[in-house]
Amino acid sequence: MEYFRPIAMTDVARPSGALTLAGGWCWFDRVEVLSRSVAGRIIAASELPAPVLHRLTAPRASFAGLALERPRLMGILNVTPDSFSDGGRFLGAEAAVAQARAMAKGAEIIDIGGESTRPGAAEVPVDEEISRTAPVIRALREGGLTAPISIDTRKAPVAEAALEAGASLVNDVSAFDFNPTLGPLVAGAGVPVILMHAQGVPATMQDDPRYADVLLDVYDALATRLARAEALGIDRARIMLDPGIGFGKTQAHNLTLLRGLSLFHGLGCPILLGTSRKRFIGSIGGASDPQDRAPGSIATALAGVAQGAQVIRVHDVAETRQALRLWQALNTDHLEDDA
Repeated sequence: MEYFRPIAMTDVARPSGALTLAGGWCWFDRVEVLSRSVAGRIIAASELPAPVLHRLTAPRASFAGLALERPRLMGILNVTPDSFSDGGRFLGAEAAVAQARAMAKGAEIIDIGGESTRPGAAEVPVDEEISRTAPVIRALREGGLTAPISIDTRKAPVAEAALEAGASLVNDVSAFDFNPTLGPLVAGAGVPVILMHAQGVPATMQDDPRYADVLLDVYDALATRLARAEALGIDRARIMLDPGIGFGKTQAHNLTLLRGLSLFHGLGCPILLGTSRKRFIGSIGGASDPQDRAPGSIATALAGVAQGAQVIRVHDVAETRQALRLWQALNTDHLEDDA
């Protein structure tokens, strides 16, 4: 089997015949052909098989009401006592609501989670996870917040309560592996969903992660989960995919996925990238405290945008928004706020 990774470019000197990547801001005229048996090679984009060409170039549908012809930010709100970066800061409903409103000034999606999925984290009881998340979502909606709200959960009852409270989409780090009833719930509710790759569960996923070829293995795993979601009746236009940086991956695995991120456009869905404040950023950047990892987080976010990732999930919303505005001013023909 061959895999096709478009070599994404943003240079304003775009050659004649270059193709637009996923209807967005990147272009490509060459593709790296990968396989498990022979070394990669470069071909012209014009040599691609027609179905592959279509998946790589077709504009992505709007997701949760957001057009994806420009990058979007998802702000992270952890209403937990033990999340690796900001555990306990927003556990109280009042603090959580205030933080969500502040993030909404720069982020187009607010992602609310009531169970830490950091390495080594234990499972949270369903009732407790609901009590942490649903009241915050309801308060935000009653307070007039109109931005899409994502419920970050692996569990159908938690997602159901969040959707009833006003959430717009579901973000499942297990891609329906943890709770088999979550997929049918999403299908029946007709809401968008983010499916993330993870090897193992949070409690043990970092013990000894191994892959034959991490880039191709994650691609195949996401393809399988995408097909499963479609079989449940979830339209591909309602699905976003996340390679799951840091979820059952070593530092070397994370870097390989980041370097080859554009490969995942071949699945025909928008891509979410979540690297914010993760351990490998601290290891490489020399920042042991997660709250000191904003510069490295922004560097990886912009690397993802340069490969066409449509949504970037971040803790440091204002800082990332500023960086993204400058990146777009330098790499596109419009300012970010004019898009």
